[in-house]
Amino acid sequence: MLRFADLKEHERAAMSRSVEPILQRATEMVVQTYDYLRSVPETAAILGWETSVDEEHLEERRRFFTIWVSRTLGMDTSDEFARYLFRAGQYHAGHGPRKIHTPAAYVTVSIGLVLSAFAQYMHQAQLSGEVISAAMSGWSKYLSVQLNQMLFGYQIARDYEQGETAIRVSVYGKLRSALGVKELFVPIESKQRLFHLLQKFFNYYPQARQMALTRVWSSEEKGDSLWVEVQPRYVPLPGWRVLVNGRDVYYDGGFEKKLSSNDEVAIFPPGR
Repeated sequence: MLRFADLKEHERAAMSRSVEPILQRATEMVVQTYDYLRSVPETAAILGWETSVDEEHLEERRRFFTIWVSRTLGMDTSDEFARYLFRAGQYHAGHGPRKIHTPAAYVTVSIGLVLSAFAQYMHQAQLSGEVISAAMSGWSKYLSVQLNQMLFGYQIARDYEQGETAIRVSVYGKLRSALGVKELFVPIESKQRLFHLLQKFFNYYPQARQMALTRVWSSEEKGDSLWVEVQPRYVPLPGWRVLVNGRDVYYDGGFEKKLSSNDEVAIFPPGR
């Protein structure tokens, strides 16, 4: 998405020139943001602040926002920051420690409010119109890419919740330290197959996909199409094993194996 946004060098340069006046107002922006959120009935209700503000919760929110502002002003485009934004989207979907669901519309409009604040701070710092124009063009592109990443995590989390039954999934070895869990329950619809569960699992934990899977390309020629469509697929790297009820699926049904509510899935990295 960064490539698609096509952030130009002159836009990056203007963004850099705008960093100092924005940074000087960063604390003010953080404080005013949460003052505003608790003043709006809808967002106050979402945060549980209708009658009073939980100071510990407010501190957590301000800390998160301050870190995000710092990394944003640093124009961070690292893979690690992409994962951070993806996880932030999952948190907004109610998958954070406090289980607070913030509807996607408020996430989207909040990015617009940040852009508005950036423009205001640059104008009040009396930057030239040329710098403000190029900087706002760059910030709009960069924050749109961030928003896409957060909404991606948000939608993955919402999709993850869908299912009639929850299958116990245990992870072992380096997966445990990477994911921070030993086991979890993955919801699936009745009569779905193992690959449906694994697809949900690896979508929700993209860091596990990077560790355990490799991407291959497969082509499909459709009768109503004038060209061959090429789609990516993910297959396990050598040595990774998936067991259902203690039996290796390579020898017992494969990834097309149907699952039932009492089944248990285990994922082992190489060397186990």
